[in-house]
Amino acid sequence: MGYFKKAKVGDKVYGLVFGKGRIVAVYPDSHYSIMVEFDNRYQVPYTEEGVPGWGRFKKQTLFYRTDVDLSKADFSPVDKILSPKKIIKLREQGKLQVRLPSGLWKSVKKADTAYVEQLLENEHYHLFRKKP
Repeated sequence: MGYFKKAKVGDKVYGLVFGKGRIVAVYPDSHYSIMVEFDNRYQVPYTEEGVPGWGRFKKQTLFYRTDVDLSKADFSPVDKILSPKKIIKLREQGKLQVRLPSGLWKSVKKADTAYVEQLLENEHYHLFRKKP
């Protein structure tokens, strides 16, 4: 039985990537059983287990808001803006983190490649940091 087996339209959820959202559609006979619209207007399909339909995620990234405790989540601001050379070096070493739209810091390896590349192309270096 999946985490979102009894999901209903209008249920409040929290995604580790996009933050707060609501379930806008339920598809009981589909691989992606729910569609979630986040506060930034993105709509993302999710499986019954809470795995998104984009990126390279293999684990649950969506939860009911009442089940999420963000008291231990890392939302801290960046201490120092990294140079492009430092970003490349840390990325090769596997020590680079990116700030997701939800405000959480995650490894660049776990983030969507297109999102990371867009940040780099637009020179948003303040959204990268060395893994603490």
